[in-house]
Amino acid sequence: MQEEATVGLSDALSALGSGVMWVVQNFVMAFYNFGYAITHPGLWLDWTDKKAIMRFVYYGASVEFFFAVFAFFIVIFVIGTFKREFLWGCVRILEGFANTVGRIFAWAGLIMVLQQVLIVIMQRIFTRPDIILSVGVPLQFDISWYAEELKLYNAIVVTLCAMYTFVQGGHVRVDLIYAGVKFRTKKVIDMVGSMLFMMPMAVLIWMYGWFFMWRHLIVPKPSASDQLERLLMKSRALRWNVETIGFSPNGFTGYFLFKILMVAFAGMVFIHAWAFFMRSYLEWKEGAASENKYLDKDILDDGEDAVEGTH
Repeated sequence: MQEEATVGLSDALSALGSGVMWVVQNFVMAFYNFGYAITHPGLWLDWTDKKAIMRFVYYGASVEFFFAVFAFFIVIFVIGTFKREFLWGCVRILEGFANTVGRIFAWAGLIMVLQQVLIVIMQRIFTRPDIILSVGVPLQFDISWYAEELKLYNAIVVTLCAMYTFVQGGHVRVDLIYAGVKFRTKKVIDMVGSMLFMMPMAVLIWMYGWFFMWRHLIVPKPSASDQLERLLMKSRALRWNVETIGFSPNGFTGYFLFKILMVAFAGMVFIHAWAFFMRSYLEWKEGAASENKYLDKDILDDGEDAVEGTH
């Protein structure tokens, strides 16, 4: 029994050592891979070449891409620990990106309401089976097409405005211990939460959503288990095959857009997880006086926060 335990411990340590070496190797190679991708954009951005499309598909959710992004943010954070204003600048840019995207696509909510009103008017008052929009080239779709399209506007608000809502402090939070701890402890909890919850969740959604999206855009359908060599072989038969099948005979035909939104959502969550980590670190470092520093929050006319009352 003792010999078996010793062998088991030795195997565990060996596996741990191999895992650490794998991480270190990929992290070091990330700088080379990033530089090579930047200096050879035609290998993955020249979509007149079918192999370039397959390289883009493969590397978009690959180990190499993850470590390249990870190394990029690590370098930024290390520089920021010596130059806090640089790190604050990065936080402001990333939060500004989330705010800008959210403020733009929040208008989808208004469009959704107006379109629903139009659908009711066309059905109940004019008893029309379709709606024709004429701006140059007339667009004519059945009423059910527009009715199902409302789901797209809802998806836009959910996916592209989620990080805007997070920056504004508008998400509902279930608080068990957070409110009762000290300021610096709160910032440690925020940093741990962004690294252990936000980021891994975003990575998992991206990994599965990326290939799920491309399987509805091109054929032969790529798989997450395909190696680069296999995808390059498939590129000889590659053609665009964008999903245009609706849930009903005359329903909305742009459901591939939902797959794109899912990937965009995962990317924005991942990016803002870093922004939230960096903000939490800076506020932890500088103390309570720096709380909400440079935070661009929407304000009502009477001076109250737009999200006041949200906990």
